[in-house]
Amino acid sequence: MAALSRIRVIDLTQFEAGPSCTQALAWLGADVIKIERPGTGEQGRNATADVPGLDSWAYLLLNANKRSVELDLAAPAGRDLLLRLLTEADVMVENFAPGTIERLGLDYESVRSVNPRLVYAQVKGFGPGSPYAGYLAFDPIAQATGGVLSLTGEPDGRPLKPGANFGDSGAGLHLVVGILAALLQRADTGLGQRVEVAMQETIVNFCRMAYSGQLMLGQVPGRVGNGSQLARSAPSDTYPCAPGGYNDYCFIYTSRAGNRHWDRLLTAIGREDLIGDPRFASPELRIRNSEAVDELITTWTSAHTKAETMDILGRAGVPAGAVLDLDELTADEYLHKRGVFADVHHPERGTYRMPGWPVHMSASQVQVEAPALLGADTRPVLQELLGLSDEQLDELAGTHIIGSSRSGQSA
Repeated sequence: MAALSRIRVIDLTQFEAGPSCTQALAWLGADVIKIERPGTGEQGRNATADVPGLDSWAYLLLNANKRSVELDLAAPAGRDLLLRLLTEADVMVENFAPGTIERLGLDYESVRSVNPRLVYAQVKGFGPGSPYAGYLAFDPIAQATGGVLSLTGEPDGRPLKPGANFGDSGAGLHLVVGILAALLQRADTGLGQRVEVAMQETIVNFCRMAYSGQLMLGQVPGRVGNGSQLARSAPSDTYPCAPGGYNDYCFIYTSRAGNRHWDRLLTAIGREDLIGDPRFASPELRIRNSEAVDELITTWTSAHTKAETMDILGRAGVPAGAVLDLDELTADEYLHKRGVFADVHHPERGTYRMPGWPVHMSASQVQVEAPALLGADTRPVLQELLGLSDEQLDELAGTHIIGSSRSGQSA
């Protein structure tokens, strides 16, 4: 039995922040029922789609292991059906634009009145009461307003957004933590609660090491390229490797807490003669002579591939990491065997490899399954949970309260 196999989640999410949360819950074993607009589905199905009529790759990578139910929440009958589903649920998750859930009559107080045990979870760009609370937010907006962009880039360059979506998926995973804590507390109190995560505030939390630098230095940390806002180290950078391709680099770092990594590095690259050299005899001196440090290391790394560089230094006890691109990671058989990547089969997209769930539990495993086609589970869910008959479902489909497109097909 998976960890959350007795938990049912009603998923009212879209794009990334919300879906990343509910997908994690599904991979922990929860029964996640995704509610989507009849005919079109969640906006992420069609946004950035490469083939008209097929679900986008972004949607497929964020909605695995969920059931899909088409339901028109703007219609009173659709809203009533959702409220009935919520009486059978443990968790509801939404990340609509500010004010949308209230306009639908699904605010916290209204939902709590029909199911006081429900954990009501929300992701917004900014917290309630914030001067920006009514503003729309996507990942780069959260990263900008949460501090990450101010810290990312070269010292004399403009702010840059990191490649990873910390604002979206970071908020989703923070919300998972809050939901699990609320479910644990419910076991004692019998009552649910509201769990809120703001994307801006998630980014602030991710920046704690930079704030420690602010406290230590008494000033706002700036952009330091591949260095650390807390304190500089040398080496602490990406170094070019053979044969000189786009991502042929290795990140090499030695601790600012002494000389042990530096001495190991010199030994590994065959320059034991420099151990004790007065230019490099302490972390502070290496920082002062960082150009000489970089020249020394680059001369050696340029004669080795990034894999060789990482292997030689790693075996020597020196922190080093090859810059691996997405093709290299996707093809990594260890990561595939580990479950970091999973092969899934989709009825329209065929078989593809996608990132899986990186949390490994000895007594809870869930196989990654492709997302359901739009509305594939509408009838089974409404029959299973609400006891609706075929005639009632036909009537609802005829008035477009529920969808009928691709109904009954499953991924």
